[in-house]
Parts: sequence; C-alpha cells; structure tokens
Amino acid sequence: MLKDILSYLLQNIVDHPDDVQVEEESENRKIMLKMKVNPEDIGKVIGKQGRIIHAIRDIVKLAAAKQNVYADVMLQEDAPPVSN
Repeated sequence: MLKDILSYLLQNIVDHPDDVQVEEESENRKIMLKMKVNPEDIGKVIGKQGRIIHAIRDIVKLAAAKQNVYADVMLQEDAPPVSN
C-alpha cells in the first residue's frame, strides 16, 4: 500500500511518469521505499529547498503510522561515472 501511494504521488509530479520505479524492502515493522525517476525529473521531485521530497516523506510516514509501521523514503540517483 505504501508503495502504491508513493508511486501515485511521483507519477503525478514528474514529466516522465512511465520512468517511475519504486522498490520496497521490509524488515520487521520497518519499510524502506527506494524511488527512481527519470534524471530530468529529479529536480521536480526534490523541489525548491527540498520541500517536495520532505512533503512526500511526510505523507508516506503518516500512511505508515496508520498501519503501525515505520517507513523511510530514499531517492536513488544514478550518478554519472567520475572521470579523472
């Protein structure tokens, strides 16, 4: 359910909704949600001063609290290779 909520939020924020991927890892009562978006959409997901990503995390954590679990959300960025 948390994965679905996060996917829904992201798909309605980004310009490339088909590129949204959410992975869920759970251990006991802790859930880690890892999201990947198109590199062009990272700025939209983060927002000015991180406001959007903080709001997304707050919404997911509230939904998790209703289910008596802890949830954390991570944005996975595919970093370009480092050249020396």
